[in-house]
Amino acid sequence: MSRDPDAVSRDPDVRGEPGADERLRERLVSREVLRRSRILEFRVDTIELPDGTRSTRDVAGHPGGVGMVAIDPDDRVLLVRQWRHAVGRALLEIPAGTLDRHPDGSVEDHALAAARELEEETGYRAGRWRYLGSFFTAPGFTEEQMHLYLATDLRPAHEGRLGPDEDERLELEPLPLAEAIAMAERGDLRDAKSIVGLLWVATLRDR
Repeated sequence: MSRDPDAVSRDPDVRGEPGADERLRERLVSREVLRRSRILEFRVDTIELPDGTRSTRDVAGHPGGVGMVAIDPDDRVLLVRQWRHAVGRALLEIPAGTLDRHPDGSVEDHALAAARELEEETGYRAGRWRYLGSFFTAPGFTEEQMHLYLATDLRPAHEGRLGPDEDERLELEPLPLAEAIAMAERGDLRDAKSIVGLLWVATLRDR
C-alpha cells in the first residue's frame, strides 16, 4: 500500500508546557475487569484525583478502529448500509472495521486494517491512501480511537477477494461525493465516523 506522507499518527492534543495537565490528571489506583468479549473489555477503574479523593470510572476497553472515505473514478463515495443492533436501525456509513488484537496483546497497524476492511466491505482495493487523522469516539466511557483514511484510485478486487465477516450483512451504496457531503451537513447521516470523514474530505477539497 502506498501511503501519503501525512499518514503518520499525530496527537494534536499535546500542547503547552510539559506537565500542564497535571492539575487534571487522574491516577489509576486499581482495576476490576467485569467481562471480556471478542472485542470489548468492560471494567471499573478506581482513580485518585489530584486533591487525593477517589472515585470510579466505568470503561469499555476497545482496540480501536479504522474508517475509509473511498472515492471511485466517477467521484462517488462508497458507502455501506448495515443494521446496527444497539440503536435498532440500519445506518448508512463509510466502510470501517475494528483493529485486530494479537495474542500478545498488541494491536494491528491501522493502515493494514484499512486495506483489509475496504476490500471486505466493498470489494474494492485502493491504489492510493492518505491518512486523515484520528479521534476518540466517546472518551467519556471508552478508549476507542478511530483512524480515518482517504482511499482513491479504486479498482475491483477479483482474484482472492476478501469478503465480509460471517455475521455481517452489508449493502454497498455508492453516492456522488457532493451528495454524501450534503447529507452529512444536513444531518441525514447519523454515524459519527462517517460525518467526520466526509466533512474532513470536504474541507481538504475546499483548500
